[in-house]
Amino acid sequence: MKITKTNIDGLIVIEPEIFLDDRGFFFESWNLNSFKKIGIEENFVQDNQSLSSKGVLRGLHFQNPPYSQSKLVRVIKGSVLDVAVDIRSNSPTYGLHYSVTLSEKNFKSFFIPKGFAHGFITLEDNTIFSYKCSEFYNKESEGSIAWDDEDLSIDWEIENPIISIKDSNSQYFKDFKTKFND
Repeated sequence: MKITKTNIDGLIVIEPEIFLDDRGFFFESWNLNSFKKIGIEENFVQDNQSLSSKGVLRGLHFQNPPYSQSKLVRVIKGSVLDVAVDIRSNSPTYGLHYSVTLSEKNFKSFFIPKGFAHGFITLEDNTIFSYKCSEFYNKESEGSIAWDDEDLSIDWEIENPIISIKDSNSQYFKDFKTKFND
């Protein structure tokens, strides 16, 4: 397994060892012991999966404490540009984001700890996105930041994405009051 630590503390890109032969391939997408060795000791309690056509943008979502979630995300089919925004008020990288392309071809996973808003845009039709969560979904604690926030300056690589009504009503970062204060 190859680990890439990003310029934002806690965000980790993971590339598994792929066993490839004329039959296809095999890899471990999650192994508790292997992930503990790299400092990821989450107790994942829920797996989610979505199917989206090209240009669908989902995010930037988070759950506030005490229901905050760490996520381990990857793509099963297709590709996405995945983005995490640091919303930890005491972090030196508060308000900064990191993006990575995840695809069925590069096999990468992206670990996003608690204290980040998360979103992705699909770069291909019929993209299947999968993610493990360390906390159950809690509607009352959910929040979102506007995907097109000028202060965040995220290059989503696609103009005019397809977004939900919920995401079109997200707050802007300048109006956002984080509850991630530790």
